[in-house]
Amino acid sequence: MTKITADHLARGAYVYVRQSTNYQVANNTESGRRQHGLVERARQLGFPDVHVIDDDLGRSGGGIARPGFEKLLAAICARRVGAVLSIEASRLARNGRDWHTLLEFCGLVETVIIDEDGVYDPRTPNDRLLLGMKGTMSEMETSVFRQRSMEAMKQKARRGELFLTVAVGYEKIDDDRIEKTPDQGVQDAIDLVFSKFAELQTVRQVLVWMRQEQIPLPAIVQRAGQRPLEWKLPVYHTLHHMLTNPIYAGAYAFGRRRARVTIEAGRKRVIRTLRRNWDEWDVLIKHHHDGYIGWEEFERNQRLIADNANGKSYLGRGSVRRGDALLPGLLRCARCGRRLQVSYGGSGSLRSLRYACRGAFSDRAESNCISFGGVRVDRAVAQEVIERMQPIGVEAALAAMKNLAQEQAEKRRQLENALEQVRFEASRAHRQYDAVDPENRLVASNLERRWNERLLAVRALEDQLAQLATAPATALREEDRERLLALGRDLSQAWDSPGVTVETRKKIVRLLISEIVVDVIGDTMRLIVRWQGGDHTQLDVKKNKVGQTRWVTDTSVIELVQTLARHMADTSIATVLNRAGKSTGRGNGWTRSRVCSLRHQHGIAPYVAGERQERGEATLREAAEFLAVSPSTILRMISTGLLPAKQLCKAAPWVLHLADLQRDDIKREADRRRSRRPASHASSQAMLDL
Repeated sequence: MTKITADHLARGAYVYVRQSTNYQVANNTESGRRQHGLVERARQLGFPDVHVIDDDLGRSGGGIARPGFEKLLAAICARRVGAVLSIEASRLARNGRDWHTLLEFCGLVETVIIDEDGVYDPRTPNDRLLLGMKGTMSEMETSVFRQRSMEAMKQKARRGELFLTVAVGYEKIDDDRIEKTPDQGVQDAIDLVFSKFAELQTVRQVLVWMRQEQIPLPAIVQRAGQRPLEWKLPVYHTLHHMLTNPIYAGAYAFGRRRARVTIEAGRKRVIRTLRRNWDEWDVLIKHHHDGYIGWEEFERNQRLIADNANGKSYLGRGSVRRGDALLPGLLRCARCGRRLQVSYGGSGSLRSLRYACRGAFSDRAESNCISFGGVRVDRAVAQEVIERMQPIGVEAALAAMKNLAQEQAEKRRQLENALEQVRFEASRAHRQYDAVDPENRLVASNLERRWNERLLAVRALEDQLAQLATAPATALREEDRERLLALGRDLSQAWDSPGVTVETRKKIVRLLISEIVVDVIGDTMRLIVRWQGGDHTQLDVKKNKVGQTRWVTDTSVIELVQTLARHMADTSIATVLNRAGKSTGRGNGWTRSRVCSLRHQHGIAPYVAGERQERGEATLREAAEFLAVSPSTILRMISTGLLPAKQLCKAAPWVLHLADLQRDDIKREADRRRSRRPASHASSQAMLDL
């Protein structure tokens, strides 16, 4: 004991306590007791001041950052430590860098190191040599143990028998195998997750639906030696893990994560990432056990989840997002291979959209590769999709009817399963309450509270089932069924139905189309549509000419205004156009100012009073006055073909020529028709002009 001097005793002793994992801290309690027992040994050696550093419990000594070890080194450098106590060298460090740093600092400030075998002074050559060998052996021991354990694990994994954890919905049996849990409620909940993902196509939409419907999922709660199930509302990580875990596809996988070691601030940092490509996994055994889905469906789900990741993949399509554009994420530039971006302009009914490739703009500060309006392209692709879907339209309508009934049944079944589970828990809480001694109020009150909580949960689920039973039936009426079948036979009508959202159309397009390669050649947009089955279709869509947009007034309306302007003023023209059902390019009705604006835009001269008479033309009323007959008589003469006339459109005025009114046969016909009309004897009686 001559190595411990009065100077060491004056500075105090530091006991360093460490265990590598949280599991060891919770279960290997004897090791913790041994390390804390060093406090008593330090007092026996004469140290009045003893400190315990246990900040590194649950941390490895293989080179990662350890705040407790850093605190110990700081105290040594400050000459506050007379002795460092540890049960063995491996507790202090499992790597040469930390171990030799500790020895160097202890030698400089005259600090001794004490373990269960003895006291060592790093300043003396013999003790320094012995401590160095202890550290080297500790590091070598760790490497050998790690190599042996990893090889044993890999050998067992190659046989498909290594299960460090078991996913929800499975249970481990005695002979290193797993099988589905016998709990039917858990199986139904997992089946519901996969069926809703096949329907909604995104993890987030499944999460939103399940939380809106208040449908819980089973989750494993890690406790000491137990893995009980708890039912709670899902979060995104729970659903994503369930949909990406190959165990639910009946496959055994090992080595899905890859460990990568980096050096940060002089310390080792291990980064574990998930390898998405299953060809890189160490072990993959398909059809290993009974799965909830097939391997083909699992592969399809992984492709869909990868495609839904916005901005994380060069070839990814991204998820269905808000907006009126039908093809975001599907269009790819034929010149640089980048995905086209969509932009919107305007608001309300004036909202417009454009697709553009910004590859050259971002990389070389040049103009966009291609850019074009999206309305015509969306319309052409939608028409192509409708033509491809038309043969299966009726089948889709029948499937929609079936899904409507199944969705209500699924919700009811999940609530019934949850109610059965909660009733079981309430019954068990009741039995526990009855079994306790009533005089032991500390225990009895807690069990009574737990029983009341279970009863409240039972009442809440019963109320939900009652509301579901009293809710109006969602079954289709006969007229709705016939309408749905009619829409299935005419998919173009179903596509344009007001009840179909833009998101629904996007999902349909993505189910059929893999991607669209587009290029602009002159005034034509050339699209190569790559269908999911591998077929290709070429579409040529004309670009809008400069100044021609979907808001331009129809050519037939412009021609009609050009003709009407030679017969009437702007106010009368607006009246005729509104009666004929004509509208502006933006779908508005006509007014005098809008007619005037259209004339100025297209260079149409306004009507000048008397110009019709100069051309020798007359209206229906003027013709009736000229022949001294009623306007209805003129109409009958026109309908029989006797009197030539023309009407530009419905509600437009009739145009007749004065030369035709002066013909002898027209005058004789007018006299004949006039003579059959009885004359009025009242001088004040006027003609009623209809």
